[in-house]
Amino acid sequence: MKEDVKVGDIVLVIDFGGQYTHLIARRIRQLKVYSETRPFTISIDEIVKLRPKGIILSGGPRSVYTDNSPKVDKRIFDLGIPILGICYGHQLIAYMLGGKVIKSTGEYGKAILKIYDTEDPLFKGLNEEEIVWMSHRDSVIELPGDFKVLASTEITPIAAFKHKYKPIYGVQFHPEVVHTKNGLKMLSNFLFDICKCTPSWNPKDLIADLISYIRRKVGPNERVLCAVSGGVDSTTTAVLVHRAIGDRLVAVFVDHGLLRKGEPEFVVKTLRNMGLNLIHINAKERFLSKLKGVSDPEEKRKIIGEEFIRIFEEIARKIPNLKWLAQGTIYPDVIESGRVGAGAARIKSHHNVGGLPERMNLKLLEPLKYFYKDEVREIARALGIPDEIVKRHPFPGPGLAVRIIGEVTEEKLRIVREASAIVEEELKRAGLYDKVWQAFAVVGDDKWVGVLGDERYVGYIVIVRIVESVDAMTADWVRVPYEVLDRISRRITREVEGVTMVTYAITSKPPSTIEPC
Repeated sequence: MKEDVKVGDIVLVIDFGGQYTHLIARRIRQLKVYSETRPFTISIDEIVKLRPKGIILSGGPRSVYTDNSPKVDKRIFDLGIPILGICYGHQLIAYMLGGKVIKSTGEYGKAILKIYDTEDPLFKGLNEEEIVWMSHRDSVIELPGDFKVLASTEITPIAAFKHKYKPIYGVQFHPEVVHTKNGLKMLSNFLFDICKCTPSWNPKDLIADLISYIRRKVGPNERVLCAVSGGVDSTTTAVLVHRAIGDRLVAVFVDHGLLRKGEPEFVVKTLRNMGLNLIHINAKERFLSKLKGVSDPEEKRKIIGEEFIRIFEEIARKIPNLKWLAQGTIYPDVIESGRVGAGAARIKSHHNVGGLPERMNLKLLEPLKYFYKDEVREIARALGIPDEIVKRHPFPGPGLAVRIIGEVTEEKLRIVREASAIVEEELKRAGLYDKVWQAFAVVGDDKWVGVLGDERYVGYIVIVRIVESVDAMTADWVRVPYEVLDRISRRITREVEGVTMVTYAITSKPPSTIEPC
């Protein structure tokens, strides 16, 4: 990314598998400093090449004192680059430099942090007591030489520390979560007072650089096929590519039969009104026949991804010099598909990245792959993309196939399509649609006995999922007013044939994902 556009100062977040790792990266960008997340296997040479102004060691689920627990190259502490360890990262610094970490009673939830030195750069401008969020079992009980304690809680005597002579800090709590009242201020202090970063990261200012990057990648006579869905990611990608190479862009909208109610008509009309040269392909029967009898979520995603590529390659063979496939891949897609580097865990294959076959005849162009969703929306608005696309809720590339648990059938598609439309309609009626991240219905194989007239009737269970988020890396279920949920439930059971029960999903991410499959 640094080679492609001018991102300014960079802060490196090293990932040890923590649930909040990418929230850390988002908070840094929120403070207008560019951040990248890399796995703990990153080498010293790679770190030096990135030239970060600061390094943050994330939390993680392991214990630093166990065999094969993730570590960093010890030479990282001699680079002279400011380092902040959070939770596991805090323990790792202490352990690797000669301190002692043990399994303790643990501390979870809100805690009162007692700060011993509010003049220290990390805690500058804070109170002597601050509310912080703890989530740890292990604790540092003895510091290495040349380190000193900066703060403690009732349960954790060493809740924050620093090296006396080097810019190396550790905090046992999580400054990146909203439950740490002044966590953003602490991160700001680390970025600007300790790392001396300049707040220059602004995605919409990078449009000219992104267009130049596309022109450098694509040969002067080469054409680019851009897969568009009508969502903000693929539309923004298409507009950027169009501005870079003009009519050498071939935008393709594939209706795989797994779209929302009225979506094909909306997408075709909107994108053509934007001046894009759009090819519309109806491939409903092709996709559904391939999915017949398939229940495994990963297999469904792979089948859909591979079928998309086959269609694109068929088009490419008919159009001279079509060498590139442009996709609206964004950073969370890359992260969840395990493409951030060696050792990264794959949560699920994403439509843009996980479903690609190992061998394909088109080169990949992903100009947005280092941006989060809210940053893509900033770029989209600056490009003049209409709000009806910018504000649309995210929708997975595999479509309703990942909102159907088990085999995809015509009946389940009808149910999830109609039920999801009702969810959206009722949220818009209540003025809530633009205030939530995603809202949709899910259907599986389970059924519930109901009563239709005077007769026993067995129908499907529909799960309603409504979440709030900033970037899809974490999400919380929305406390929707009961009267809205009541209207949704009544309408679905009354208007959607074959449904006898509606439930509401109240699990956050993590531990759940937003989509069921």
